[in-house]
Amino acid sequence: MLYFLLYEQLYKHISPARVFGYTTSRTAFASLTALFLCIALGPWLINKLRYLQIGQYIREEGPKSHQKKAGTPTMGGILIIISIVIPTLLWADLRNPYVWIAMATLLAFGWIGFLDDYAKITRRRNLGLSGKRKLLYQFIVGFCFAASLLFMRTWGDFNTAMNIPFFKSFKPSLLMPLLMANPWTYVLGVAPFCIFVALVVVFSSNAVNLTDGLDGLAIGLMVIAAGALTVLTYAGGHAQLAQYLELARNARTSELTIFCGSMTGASLGFLWYNAHPAEIFMGDVGSLGLGGAMAVVAVLIKQEVLLLFIGGIFILEAISVILQVGSYKLRNGKRIFKMAPIHHHFEALGWAESKIIARFWIAGLVLALFALTTLKLR
Repeated sequence: MLYFLLYEQLYKHISPARVFGYTTSRTAFASLTALFLCIALGPWLINKLRYLQIGQYIREEGPKSHQKKAGTPTMGGILIIISIVIPTLLWADLRNPYVWIAMATLLAFGWIGFLDDYAKITRRRNLGLSGKRKLLYQFIVGFCFAASLLFMRTWGDFNTAMNIPFFKSFKPSLLMPLLMANPWTYVLGVAPFCIFVALVVVFSSNAVNLTDGLDGLAIGLMVIAAGALTVLTYAGGHAQLAQYLELARNARTSELTIFCGSMTGASLGFLWYNAHPAEIFMGDVGSLGLGGAMAVVAVLIKQEVLLLFIGGIFILEAISVILQVGSYKLRNGKRIFKMAPIHHHFEALGWAESKIIARFWIAGLVLALFALTTLKLR
């Protein structure tokens, strides 16, 4: 919106307005807009949630130290999503389909989280949507996202080949061209790609959700992950950088830099209120939305493999839950960790909450920096 007014219209009459055409400038403006919008709206939302008695339910089987957090306002992810969507609408070129796909997925996963949070609040206990229903909704969104990519591929706006770290020319694609050539076998030809994309998005969404168990832990890691994605989207859409780093350039991904910048600013603004001791929790509406958006951006810029490092701590948390549940069922009640997700294991070992958060942030930063270094180590 502002891109159109300040650049495409004003630039015709005032030459300095060309600054609004630069992706870097608009990303900075979007980040600051998201940051200050989140900080400005935070107190109002916290008071509103308290008035409506929308508070966090703490499981009795969880760490005993968390019982004092019961009643803390939740569903703060609404604030995060608003603080991402508004700056993106203001500063991005809205003719770019990648921007709309990223925002649509953010809103779709945020809506699933909202339904889950609302169910928990109305029932006054930690029972939201059933696991099967939540996964069904998530996979529906994931497959719709994959279908939109296939549609864009037919118009030459998307390449299904993946970038693999440390390899310049090895760019595998999960599509099966021979099967796709026949209308009767087209579904079989695109099935591996659709399943892979849906799994990436759903797993990422739930991984962030599982990580959101300590004050500021998940949102702090999102600041790091969104910041790394901001760099990757800019590099992939910049002609000279893409050539220097030997990346497959896609000019359309440059507008995703504004979306990622908004996500970084909104996450940083929410951390202002979610830092220990938290004044508000993001709830599933925030964690599912952010996790889905993070994965969607990685798929759009063809860096699905790097997502393993950018969201390394999120993935570690999810794997710890899978291992714990698997061990409990297959080994007659025996557990690998004292408690899962793994951040609760360290709490059970006696680590202070603030120490766990800080150390996980450090580990997340190291993994994100490693992911960025792989761009040149090819």
